[in-house]
Amino acid sequence: MRCDILIRGGTLVDGSGGEPYAADLAISDGRIAWIGLGYTGQADEEIDASGKVVTPGFVDIHTHYDGQAIWSEELSPSSSHGVTTVVTGNCGVGFAPCRKEDHERLIKVMEGVEDIPGVVMAEGLPWDWETFPEYLDALASRPRDIDLACFLPHSPLRVYAMGERGARREPATPEDMQKMRDLAAEALAAGAIGFATSRLLIHRTKAGELIPSYAAEDAELMAIAGAMQDAGSGVLQMVLDAPFQSWTDEMAHLVRVAESCGRPATFTLGTANDGPPLWEQALDACEAAEAGGVTIAPQVLPRPIGMVMGFELSTHPFCLCPGYEAIADLPLAEQLAHLRDPAFRARLLAEPPHEGHPLSMMTRNWDWIFPLSDPPNYEPPLDSSIGAQARAQGRSPEAVAYDLLLGDAQDGQGKLYNALGNYHEGKLDVLLGLMRRDDVVIGLGDGGAHYAAICDASYPTFLLTYWTRDRQGERLSLAEAVRALSARPAEVVGLRDRGLLAPGYKADVNVIDTASLRLHAPVVRHDLPSGGRRLDQLATGYAATICGGQVIRRHDQPTGARPGAVIRGQQPVPA
Repeated sequence: MRCDILIRGGTLVDGSGGEPYAADLAISDGRIAWIGLGYTGQADEEIDASGKVVTPGFVDIHTHYDGQAIWSEELSPSSSHGVTTVVTGNCGVGFAPCRKEDHERLIKVMEGVEDIPGVVMAEGLPWDWETFPEYLDALASRPRDIDLACFLPHSPLRVYAMGERGARREPATPEDMQKMRDLAAEALAAGAIGFATSRLLIHRTKAGELIPSYAAEDAELMAIAGAMQDAGSGVLQMVLDAPFQSWTDEMAHLVRVAESCGRPATFTLGTANDGPPLWEQALDACEAAEAGGVTIAPQVLPRPIGMVMGFELSTHPFCLCPGYEAIADLPLAEQLAHLRDPAFRARLLAEPPHEGHPLSMMTRNWDWIFPLSDPPNYEPPLDSSIGAQARAQGRSPEAVAYDLLLGDAQDGQGKLYNALGNYHEGKLDVLLGLMRRDDVVIGLGDGGAHYAAICDASYPTFLLTYWTRDRQGERLSLAEAVRALSARPAEVVGLRDRGLLAPGYKADVNVIDTASLRLHAPVVRHDLPSGGRRLDQLATGYAATICGGQVIRRHDQPTGARPGAVIRGQQPVPA
């Protein structure tokens, strides 16, 4: 037997959660053709995996590459971290369906909710589509490195069906609901893997307006979700309003909609840094729903939910101060002329930020803001926080933060990490318990969004390095981590043709030197349309990443191969 690629001598961690084992793996025609020892056939290419592990390609089910997949051939950072499949259209925001007169409206929604600069979208989106099926066709016509699946997003759907009334969040009429259900049926038939919506109060346009889908009535959501029931396929993805008192009401809303359509659902679950464990209410609701026949998967990020802060990024402790706002739009090199000036520093340290802005509390949450090192520490000790350092040094937290951001070289390249959630009592222990639950799925990488504030699409490498190897304390096994990155997320969104190393499955494969695998600190690049900035985070230790039987990355560098496809709908287990 001849194969396209033979991976020889590796240790297979096959995604099932079972024990690793020694085996060779042969790939032919984009599929895994054979697994075993002593392959005697010919291979067009042989990869020596001695001393390395061989895993399925990873599946990231919460991204926002809706725009980047149009203007870029690489879905970076995700593809730099072993990810071979991403799901976009999350949080109910996206770019289809959309009429010409609503282009600017959707740009404003994405600019506010996902922190993608409007000028980047204005230059990067050709809008060679209107309907959702046409958007999928536009994606399919462009080459890219990895596979992409799409949810139908609620906000553009609502505006398309209801026009200005939808944008103003007026209640949908029965006629509106039927129109949205018909459009959802059209989208599912074309290849949408489900329907996504958001109830999150902070999901607003840059001008502060609530997004079109916010507070949509149950009847509207049930009508749209009914298209999934009719089709017998699709997943409901929902972002619930961040509860400060109780998850009970929000979970009841999700359960009602999922129960009405008989389809599985997933939602974003975060844990508070302090206070009582309210998230347990959400878990209890999931268990009760499962007992009633409704499957709901809480989606958890395996590290703190946070923001990277810096003078060349969207947020930092001085970003809302009038003195800094006066120089904020200057290139960093020109900002430095001011930032290095002792008189400017003294004025900025004494100047309070604007009050009432949603970021005003978050940017000065001193006891949860930490220096970001290389390699980054996402479980830093509480005594290393800006607040703790300030108390220990007898200085103001503003002064400590300013000096760290300016950096030892006075180049303004210093970065801070603001752990907003998932860091209960300054530890990640709660996340360990969550990740080991059968109903939980790992997600929330947010690749393609929050370009100048978040870089969590690197979580696969973090999971493999920190949670299985480097953490002081209880860790995950490598088999647990690989399953959490591959078979489990693929199962949740119904992409059952991938996520496992087994004959007949899609040949999405990683060859990883787990002993030397390293996650580097985020860096700023200016490679978006119009020269826009974005955070990128590299890894070293991926000997090869294969998507659809083609090597897309070799020794942490792109090969230029573009096998990535648009996944049309949920996929069955290979026969």
